[in-house]
Amino acid sequence: MTIEPHGGTLINRMATGARRDSLLSTGKKGTVIQVTDRTVSDIYMIAIGGFSPLEGFINRKDYEAVVETMHLSSGLVFSIPITLGVEESVYRNVKEGEVCPLVDQQGITHAFLTVQDKFERDIRNEARKVYRTEDEAHPGVKKVYEAGKFCLGGPIEYVNSSPQLEFPEHTLLPAETRAEFDRHGWKSVVAFQTRNPIHRAHEYITKCALEVTDGLLIHPLVGETKGDDIPADVRMKCYRVLLDGYYPRKRVMLSVLPAAMRYAGPREAIFHAVMRKNYGCTHFIVGRDHAGVGSYYGTFDAQKIFAEIDVKAFGIEPLMFDNAFWCTVTGSMATEKTSPSSPEQRIMLSGTKVREMLKNSQVPPPEFSRPEVAKILIGWATSA
Repeated sequence: MTIEPHGGTLINRMATGARRDSLLSTGKKGTVIQVTDRTVSDIYMIAIGGFSPLEGFINRKDYEAVVETMHLSSGLVFSIPITLGVEESVYRNVKEGEVCPLVDQQGITHAFLTVQDKFERDIRNEARKVYRTEDEAHPGVKKVYEAGKFCLGGPIEYVNSSPQLEFPEHTLLPAETRAEFDRHGWKSVVAFQTRNPIHRAHEYITKCALEVTDGLLIHPLVGETKGDDIPADVRMKCYRVLLDGYYPRKRVMLSVLPAAMRYAGPREAIFHAVMRKNYGCTHFIVGRDHAGVGSYYGTFDAQKIFAEIDVKAFGIEPLMFDNAFWCTVTGSMATEKTSPSSPEQRIMLSGTKVREMLKNSQVPPPEFSRPEVAKILIGWATSA
């Protein structure tokens, strides 16, 4: 593999054997911290190295650096602060150096946190800088406000021996994707982030990217998303049928990303690239309105933000694509760079349009989706 993990080392915070037994027997004496489903996802991503170089939840110094500069205090690019928000009573009572179990709402202990730092954050400043809005209607901002201003920082050790993975057969850890890329002999791998079914525009840009790389990792996010997003199990059926019929099997892999969506637009595009670098990818597709929601971000803001960092030092290469559309003149997918058509001769595609059609029980046309994908989607929409 030709690319190092972010920061140079693939983090592993999985406690095993005697260490896990010790934590489970003695760590329960610490203050119990109840965590949300989103935090459970963050804990797992930290533990498997997906958020490398993080070994736990960030401290004040790193928090302030990430929010203000999109870098950790070490100078390493990092665009989303991974924080652990707690109730004020917990914040006041917990001691630095204390080992605290992180427990979900079902009572399952996922990890233990060694508290190294306690700090209060300015949640509105975080919203402005990271999400570019203070509007609570923004799903990411809403989560920040709900988590509150009291934060604990420190390394974690993961102890849950049977995490509830939604698609275990398609959940490869960063170390495992790296091993698979090596097994295939891929020196360059492009990652495609998606939280939607793959429509024709997605198919077009992924195949363009595959022309200049050895392999393609279709890496759908299956953690927490908005309530109106198409469910992950439906999306997975669409990915499988599309890969079976329309992609070269020896050059494409499907694996899920068990991370939560933040809908942070430009900042999240960089964060998604960090994760894919940790999974071993050398290139990352940044499309139109990446990780966007509503009208909070400009169409190509997620591409423009990469000009604000040192991409060469960052390591993973972003691949920027223009709006892809169905060109009625050529009868094929194209962009303004390749199409002779005028605007009225173009059928513009988007995940939003597909969702709107499904709400109205309309079958997406062939210009939008492959027929096998459209069949799955309309079957879900009409039975929901």
